[in-house]
This record gives sequence, C-alpha cells and structure tokens, in this order.
Amino acid sequence: MNGLHLPNGAYKPATISSLPLALIVELRPKQWTKNLLLFAAPLFAFRPMTVENWTKVIWGFVIFCLLSGVVYIINDVIDLEKDRQHPDKKSRPMAACILNPRLGLGFGIFLLCVTMYSSWRLGVYFLSIAITYFMINLFYSYFFKNIVLIDVLLIATGFVLRALAGAVLIDGRITPWFLLCILWLALFLAISKRRSEFHLLQENKGSHRKVLDQYSVEFLDQMNNVVATSAIISYSLFTAAPGHSVYLMLTIPIVIYGIFRYLYLIHSEGKGGKPEDVLLEDKPILFAVVLFVILVILIECFMKI
Repeated sequence: MNGLHLPNGAYKPATISSLPLALIVELRPKQWTKNLLLFAAPLFAFRPMTVENWTKVIWGFVIFCLLSGVVYIINDVIDLEKDRQHPDKKSRPMAACILNPRLGLGFGIFLLCVTMYSSWRLGVYFLSIAITYFMINLFYSYFFKNIVLIDVLLIATGFVLRALAGAVLIDGRITPWFLLCILWLALFLAISKRRSEFHLLQENKGSHRKVLDQYSVEFLDQMNNVVATSAIISYSLFTAAPGHSVYLMLTIPIVIYGIFRYLYLIHSEGKGGKPEDVLLEDKPILFAVVLFVILVILIECFMKI
C-alpha cells in the first residue's frame, strides 16, 4: 500500500491538524443513521423503559457506529482502486490519497478492540451480535459482495442484527413479525442501492462492482416490488398482533407513504443509492419518519387499549 498516488501523481497526505478529520470522514458519520435501528425494539417495547435501559441502548448505538466505521475502513482498503473509478467514492480520504491506508487500517483495528471490549461490558448476547455483524460484513467485503442476491441478503442481515442488538440490551421480547418488517425494509433499501449504482455507473458498472453485471433494471424493479409489498403487509400484520394497541394501525398509512415516496425518488428523481442522504435531505420522508416515531410514542403512552 506504499506509493499511492492521485491520478496526477501528486500524493497529498493529511497533515497532523487535518488527520483527525480525515479519520472521522473515513468512518462515514452520515451512514450512522442506519444504527438508529437499535432504538426500534425500545420504541415498540410497549412497556416502561428505565434510565438504565436507555443508557444501554445509547451506548449500543455508539458502539455500532464505531463498529460500522471499522467495516467501512476495511471495505475502503479492499476496494481502494475501484473506489477511485467511482464518481462519488473517489473523494473518500483513502481513495483520494489523503489518508494512508496503513494508518487507516491501524486506526480501524484499534477501534475494533475498543468496540469488542465495550460490547462485552454490555453483555455476552450483545457481544455475540456485534461479532456476528462484524464477521458477516468482513466476509461480505472479501467474498460475498460479488455473488448475485447473496450480496443484498447480507446487507439486509446487517439491519436485522442492529434491531436484535437493541432488543437484547433491554431484555425485550421480539416477535417474528417485527423481524420480518426489518428484513423487508432492509432488502428494499439494499435493492434500491443496487439499482441506483446500476444507473450511476452505466457502462463502467462491472469495473467498479462486478456483481452489477449480473443484475438488470427490470430484475431489480421486480424484486423491489416484491419486498415493498411484503414490508407493507408484514407491518400491517405486526400492528394487529396480540399485545399491541389497536391504535397502532393508525401508523400504517405513514409506512405506506414512506415506501411509496422512496419508490418515487428512485424512479422519478434517480435517487435511492444513499439511504442516509434520502433520510436527511428529503423533507417529506424525514417528516414521515418523525411523525411515525411521535405517533408510536403517543400510542404507547396514552392509547394502550
């Protein structure tokens, strides 16, 4: 990994003052919104939450943010040359020759040790989920990201593990319908990401991500239709499950709107490749998410019938 250069041959290492910023950028903070799924189980716990429980979930969220950052560092080291051919990823610190890959990898190993120790402090079950999450992503980065269908299934598995981690921290009981909702939604986002990459890279798609040569727009659209429908049906059945307030069904239209809005952004505006950007930048979806959370909290607190 020595002698990495920019296309013009000028190596631009980070200075001591800019190095912390380069390391933080390499952890991709914008993508930490995915780890908010740890709060899904507490949100749907429908029982009083103690300060201790909330403290554990917050620490779990921080741990997963750092752990996912480690995964991003490893992935960027592996895909270094390919990222330089990508219109967006070429600006990442390592791809842009601002951060030395060896230094970035060393920082990642340090964070991995910190997160594993912190996970152990939160309990053996949480540690098991954290290790499973890391290993799945490690195998994904090295092998499975180039295997059609397996790639999107493993991405979705990462989302499910986040939700499970939140449930473990509060000793919460999760239903199969809850996990199915997370799985379908995660598959929807993963497939949408592949479709966006397919269009963004056009003729060069295979040179950056080999698996894209095995997909087609029509196939990706068909899969998205299946998982979007399944997500809506699963959530509807989840709200009607025993133990939930009947008023939880009031949130179904919000879920339907959110999925339809995302489909609109994919097909009409060419977005969807970066779910974290869509969540933070698309005001209708952001409003729907905030409204959904507020409504669930109100139902949990005042409408338990």
